[in-house]
Amino acid sequence: MKSIVLAGLIAATPLAAAAASETYTLDSGHSQIVFSYNHLGYSTGYGMYSGFEGTIEYDAEEPAASSVEVSFPVNSMITGWEPRFEHFMSDDFFGASDDDMVTFTSTSIEVTGEKTAEITGELTLNGVTKEVVLDTTLMQAGEHPMEGKPWLGFNATTTLLRSDYNVGAYAPYVSDEVEVEISLEAMKAE
Repeated sequence: MKSIVLAGLIAATPLAAAAASETYTLDSGHSQIVFSYNHLGYSTGYGMYSGFEGTIEYDAEEPAASSVEVSFPVNSMITGWEPRFEHFMSDDFFGASDDDMVTFTSTSIEVTGEKTAEITGELTLNGVTKEVVLDTTLMQAGEHPMEGKPWLGFNATTTLLRSDYNVGAYAPYVSDEVEVEISLEAMKAE
């Protein structure tokens, strides 16, 4: 389940209007990572991360020159059921301590359309670092109607293998593949 995370974790994609790279900070209240997996063929399990922090260096004129960094504690996972959370944090999966972090740092961005890009980066989870590609869409870039300052919104998806991050317990019965959906907002830094 570690890999589920972050995946997931996140996007600094294309498009918008501005000049050169500008720093944006994630809006923790409107950014989340949702993951899902098949449970024994009977159901789809879900979990979420929210309230995390990160920065986007966004270049509207040259989106491929943008970058993103995100990090959050593994144990900030939300499962909706305390016994499931405790199992995920056990040695069967994460064996997580309070200071175990999930991080994502972009390494390249390939613009694939007017508002789409593939963001490649290094996802570190459970002490393992692997390359991950986020299929990313810029939802909107412009002045926030309530905050009165530049704002960005992105959605991204990826698929992770739990076994890549040494959290593959019970695979293949509980799917090794974890689908990750990321939705985030970011505000121009002061």
